Amino acid sequence: MTNTTPSSPPPAPPPSGAGARITLAMLCFVYVLNFLDRQLISILAKPIQDGLGVTDGQLGMITGFYFALFYCFIAIPVGWLADRTSRVKVLALACALWSGATAACGMVGNYGQLVVARMMVGIGEAGGVPPSYAIISDSFPRERRTTAMALFNLGPPLGSALGVAFGASLASAFSWRLPFYVIGAIGVVTAVAVLVIVREPRRGQMDAYETSTRPHAPRLGLFATITQFFSDPLMTLASLASGAGNFITYGLLNFATLFLMREKGMGLADVAIWYALVVGIGMSAGIYASGRIVDRFAVRRKSAYATVPAVSLVLALPFFLGFAWAPTWQLSLVFLLVPMFLNSFFLSATVTFVQGETPPERRVISGALLLLVMNLIGLGLGPTYVGMLSDHFRPTHGAHALQAAYYALAPMYLIGAALFLLLARLIRHREREHEGSQ
Repeated sequence: MTNTTPSSPPPAPPPSGAGARITLAMLCFVYVLNFLDRQLISILAKPIQDGLGVTDGQLGMITGFYFALFYCFIAIPVGWLADRTSRVKVLALACALWSGATAACGMVGNYGQLVVARMMVGIGEAGGVPPSYAIISDSFPRERRTTAMALFNLGPPLGSALGVAFGASLASAFSWRLPFYVIGAIGVVTAVAVLVIVREPRRGQMDAYETSTRPHAPRLGLFATITQFFSDPLMTLASLASGAGNFITYGLLNFATLFLMREKGMGLADVAIWYALVVGIGMSAGIYASGRIVDRFAVRRKSAYATVPAVSLVLALPFFLGFAWAPTWQLSLVFLLVPMFLNSFFLSATVTFVQGETPPERRVISGALLLLVMNLIGLGLGPTYVGMLSDHFRPTHGAHALQAAYYALAPMYLIGAALFLLLARLIRHREREHEGSQ
């Protein structure tokens, strides 16, 4: 890489124009399908329970631990491979695989078959998000990257909202199996579109002006890359803090539809409209706002990548408790709107921070390692925790067992906020060390 002298300005980054915006839009749509497929089981929990005789604990395992077991660990070799090959081709192949497995979920006849199909969805989805993180990082400059990541991270709220509206409507009118067939077919077509539309950006092209004064990072093996990532306290703590945030997100989302229907008396048709609106508007607005807020403050203080999520979790806690307490589903949804807005502030901030601290040629694997911890804790343990507690509380709390499980989830808000505040402190310490060494 060409060195610059103190008198010469660093090279400007390539412009991120229409091509980058088209790429971002396509990646966001793939992420919408990714999350829609992931959430279908939770959205259709009540009819699936009625049809297959699934308990809350089993539901928590299949939407949490069983799925995450494959989703998290397969992401590491997939990320390592994508860093050395075409990230676009890896993404397209993954999209085709998880979409085919989603269609297979509609064909199952018992819980064991559903577990196998969901594991295959997890294997496919492992190749979805980390390559997208790296493609976005190589398409947008640092000062616009968190906003770009926030737009990409609209995939979960849009996927959840569309899944609720689309899946619940089809299930109400026809069968719970039909949404799996339709969404799986759409995903296979989308995989082909990714190969046609998305272009592979040059690795590190947006970082040339930031890294021109330091040598090119050496190419490491898989285990050396993993060791280097987790030996950095900032990367480890960022992963743990975001895992706590995800624990809340998945613990809440994966049982919200069942909770509103079973304990608050909401009907499937109402879920398709009102809950879908709360998820779509609340989460989308929150993720977009978090990107703009973090981009604004992180220019002056890098610790904003951690302090903003910490504040958002503290502010969300009383409204989450109100959601669980409210006597009617209408009031529950009013309270839920605030946590939906604030709960995901950590996502774009943490992803952007990790991508910015990682050499361009190791961004996919670093994103995969972040997702490993984030989703193993959040996706793997969050729904499992809530589901098992619901079964535990059923003898004493009866019809309000899920409400008691949600109350037991509330302390995680404070744990997550504390971890992010500790991360902010480490970031400030690292910055002071860097300034002192210059």
